[in-house]
Amino acid sequence: MTKIDKKKVALKEKSKQDKLRNRAMKMGITLKSPETVFLSEDTKFGKNVVINPYVVIGKKTRIGDNVEIMPFTHIENATLESDVNVGPFSRIRPGTILAKGSRIGNFVEVKKSKIGKNSKINHLSYIGDASIGNDVNIGAGTITCNYDGKKKNKTKILDRAFIGSNSSLIAPITIGKDSTIGAGSAISKNVKEKSLALTRSTQNEIKNYKRK
Repeated sequence: MTKIDKKKVALKEKSKQDKLRNRAMKMGITLKSPETVFLSEDTKFGKNVVINPYVVIGKKTRIGDNVEIMPFTHIENATLESDVNVGPFSRIRPGTILAKGSRIGNFVEVKKSKIGKNSKINHLSYIGDASIGNDVNIGAGTITCNYDGKKKNKTKILDRAFIGSNSSLIAPITIGKDSTIGAGSAISKNVKEKSLALTRSTQNEIKNYKRK
């Protein structure tokens, strides 16, 4: 592609984005910095939606009422129900459903998963091929280990479970209702409801240690 062709493509895309932004704002969507937001023609918007700077919304995305998308967030082929808050620095990948009142925070990636009502994944986590119940709290640094080298495996976390920070959930696995995963655990077996599960090695301390 020549420089002239590239310029034509860029101008065409700019014109398209300007139209999409103007159309969204006429619908009542708040774009805090319109020139930094990129939209798709098929995006479905609810009421009272706020989109902050540097957001990309890809194809096949539906956004419900009272949703705020924070800066530097990428969303594609996903559904955000009402009262959802996403970002900043979040990536919502295809096949994701964020149920009413759920919260996805900074540096969180969600792929092909349903996040239940009022559940929270606030910091530095990867959730893939998972089903998360209602009122679940996912601690910082938690990952679902969904790929075993041949196939993708499912993680199920049932209602009101609490997942401690820096946990690895090795799929396939089910975490029961009202259960707790201790911080820093690698969990490879199903956890019954109302249970505490944790895996930690013994902490050793050598007094008066001198570095070599």
